Amino acid sequence: MTDARTESGLPMEPLYGPDALAGFDPAVQLGVPGEYPFTRGVYPSMYTGRPWTMRQYAGFGAAKESNERYHQLVAAGTGGLSVAFDLPTQMGYDSDDPMVTGEVGKVGVAIDSIEDMRVLFGGLPLDQISTSMTINAPAAVLILLYQLVAAEQGIEGSKLTGTIQNDVLKEYIARGTYIFPPKASLRLISDIFAYCREELPRWNTISISGYHMAEAGATPAQEVAFTLANAKEYIRAAQAAGLGVDDIGPRLSFFFVARTTLLEEVAKFRAARRVWAKIVRDEFGSTNPKSQMLRFHTQTAGVQLTAQQPEVNLVRVALQGLAAVLGGTQSLHTNSYDEAIALPTTKAARLALRTQQVIAYETDVTKTVDPFAGSYVVESLTDALETEILALIQAVEDRGGAVAAIEQGFQKEEIERSAYAIAQQIDDGDRTIVGVNKYTIDTDEPYEPLRVDPTIEAQQREALARLRSERDNAAVEKALDALRAAAEGTDNVLYPMKEALAAKATVGEVCHALRGVWGTYVPADSF
Repeated sequence: MTDARTESGLPMEPLYGPDALAGFDPAVQLGVPGEYPFTRGVYPSMYTGRPWTMRQYAGFGAAKESNERYHQLVAAGTGGLSVAFDLPTQMGYDSDDPMVTGEVGKVGVAIDSIEDMRVLFGGLPLDQISTSMTINAPAAVLILLYQLVAAEQGIEGSKLTGTIQNDVLKEYIARGTYIFPPKASLRLISDIFAYCREELPRWNTISISGYHMAEAGATPAQEVAFTLANAKEYIRAAQAAGLGVDDIGPRLSFFFVARTTLLEEVAKFRAARRVWAKIVRDEFGSTNPKSQMLRFHTQTAGVQLTAQQPEVNLVRVALQGLAAVLGGTQSLHTNSYDEAIALPTTKAARLALRTQQVIAYETDVTKTVDPFAGSYVVESLTDALETEILALIQAVEDRGGAVAAIEQGFQKEEIERSAYAIAQQIDDGDRTIVGVNKYTIDTDEPYEPLRVDPTIEAQQREALARLRSERDNAAVEKALDALRAAAEGTDNVLYPMKEALAAKATVGEVCHALRGVWGTYVPADSF
């Protein structure tokens, strides 16, 4: 026996043998790749036919700067873009709102209206690339702007592929960029499901995210369990709105982290697929295998990157990326080595993409499906994680489901407890972080971070003033009135929202119109 533990707190033995898999039935627990329970992957051939989508997360400052970075990434060989929005956009505020002074363009690109969206995606082949947008509370607004810009380029909605994160429940748990109360948020998400089913059939309408919970301190088991518990709540909300599980199931996707603990991460991804397949088939009665597939995007663990000796992050990211690939991810973003210091430089972003390309084309991990199948340690860890994940999901269900558990603070408290334990281990030296509490150096090495132009906020304010002076403000107000009426009733709000955005209503104006009807969420512990 050993005192060694996995990140989820499960025992990890120094040696695994056949006895670790006593009672293990490969036909039941593994199946074959591309078939229930999808433990070995969601597609029969996985990467032997083509690699995963190499999707690099980018966006900073003004739309023009971000557009230039996207063109660089596409030229470097990326097959998918992943858009980072600034905090004002994420919170549904315009760049000239007094609430957001000093935050415009800082952690992502500022999008205030259709004019910014035109610049952001100018010259990019939107019918040939897949675009992921990390946006939650205002997700409906951003996907409609994307659709409108594509239509101006002559591209039909049926040809657009990509993902909106649209996962508001995890915002209440771990991140905080929510706007509306949970029930109103679920109403909006259900409207997005229904709208995209008709208008954007190839679009993934939600990326249910464990990544941000992991970054806040969740263990691998908590990351998967709380993510799948949220997913169950979204399915129930869709059912309440008249949609069946197989109406929305094929368009659900997930978003997880990849840590440096490679073996547990591989097991985590395999366990997550198996648990989700059972939930969708056995609890919700799905008969469509595409609904039962847990398709997911992975991002390497930003929280594990260090500002000290940042070049060491290149090694960490390579290991994390390899864990995601061996775990069967459908798309991957590899962090830049300098992200613990500032926004990535162009060179660092290119190196991050090259990391994926080396894994895909210079190693042999893409030559066979599920390389760890049958491994004593990985299969044992997969089973142990499945048991732990199911127990945590049941703990959420016992509290009335994800929303009720959020209102009781359950998930947040569990994650905070895990984060505290990790911090204590680092402080005590029980957990080694190279360059931080071991193998340190005495001198600071020179590094020139990417700087965001401080004039961007002023430029956005000027652009908004010009927009409001030149547009038909009566038409905008009429469209916003129609949006409010839909929000007060039961009509799908995305149709009047699209008309308002086409009339050049701003992101903030649309979100404020909904705030006026649905209110703004204020957590109980804020008083």
